[in-house]
Amino acid sequence: MALVNVTNVEVQNNPAKFTDAFSFQITFDCIAPGIKEELEWKLVYVGSADSADFDQTLDTVLVGPVAVGRSTFVFQAPAPDAKKIPKKDLMDVTIVLLTCHYKEKEFIRVGYYVNNFCDNEPFRKQNTDEEGKLTKTPPIDMISRNIAADKPRVTRFDIPWDSVQQKIPMDDHSGMDVGVSQVNIEEQNSGNWGGEMETD
Repeated sequence: MALVNVTNVEVQNNPAKFTDAFSFQITFDCIAPGIKEELEWKLVYVGSADSADFDQTLDTVLVGPVAVGRSTFVFQAPAPDAKKIPKKDLMDVTIVLLTCHYKEKEFIRVGYYVNNFCDNEPFRKQNTDEEGKLTKTPPIDMISRNIAADKPRVTRFDIPWDSVQQKIPMDDHSGMDVGVSQVNIEEQNSGNWGGEMETD
């Protein structure tokens, strides 16, 4: 199995206003012999399904030195800049990606669907068509988000860690609980999710 195994990600501050910070409590195990360098965590907001040009890296944090054993920390990142998101993509469903890299190599990606919705009832009533769809984009202060914390998409990648000889196969059976409701990833689809939205 990998030298770093993410065992739990808890989505905090959810649901929240669109302008509120994101917050994730992350727990991971570092397996002996351990790693020599820091872990780089990133949170990416997918601004549009049409182009990666609208992706926003909300924050990056380095964690280390990493001791062998279990570690827990809280990763907070600011909300995306709404001005950089196409107006047609501001509402409804998008994706947020939590990734971790070691020596610039990504070894895990946790993706969540995010539903952005108008939380102002008078505005909704005045600007909704017969099909129940908004005909006008509400002001930012009337938009809230809800992360589907119980439906993550987890992808693991095999990386060489500290040397080519130390390359360790992925452990498809390493359990990981993700989200407030403690979802085990063995029950999740672990296919590669590069930010492309899917619909049921």
